[in-house]
Amino acid sequence: MIAGGSGLVGGNLLRQLLETPDYHRVIALVRRPLALDHPRLEQVVVEFTALEKFTADLRCDDAFCCLGTTIKQAGSRENFRAVDQTTVLAFAWAARRNGARRFFTVSSMGADAQSRFFYNRVKGEAEEALAVLGFPTLAIFRPSRLMGVRPQVRLGERIAAPLMWLAEPLMLGRLRKYRAIEAAVVARAMVRCSFGHPGQGVRVFSSDAIQDLGGFGA
Repeated sequence: MIAGGSGLVGGNLLRQLLETPDYHRVIALVRRPLALDHPRLEQVVVEFTALEKFTADLRCDDAFCCLGTTIKQAGSRENFRAVDQTTVLAFAWAARRNGARRFFTVSSMGADAQSRFFYNRVKGEAEEALAVLGFPTLAIFRPSRLMGVRPQVRLGERIAAPLMWLAEPLMLGRLRKYRAIEAAVVARAMVRCSFGHPGQGVRVFSSDAIQDLGGFGA
């Protein structure tokens, strides 16, 4: 089961899940139908504020969460928290009730429930809440700046891109985790992490670890 399949990472992840033979069925929870057709894909249109009503009869082994927005896109801090924390936890609860033993989620570099930065604090609080839901395996992916084709161009990323292009060759050792990373690489790392077995506890992947796991083509 996957939520957030229309986003930058989620779109890549959904396509990769459909390509791997490890899953005979992929359930995508969506707000509106995706322009994607596949014999193993089941799209379920839901309201994320009332997931129990839409997912009561759905069973899953693994759940992948790529839900997320920005404060600018959300329009307010309250709306941002509603997506990146409340909706993420609602999806996790639904997946757990429906049998999921492994939960894979995209967070953010710098996530910290004690952070003085609101964005990082919300991400960190969501991670801590997920950790108490009892998944035998909880895999948290904390990518740096994401690269890929977005439906909407972000001005800040367009301005920062040339500077990062110059700086990234110098980001070695401990600085390597700050390098930008392709969304497709993050998705591939999540899929490859799913090749393991339940019972691995909480696993946190920094951006450089994500690159190492997902950075080579299939």
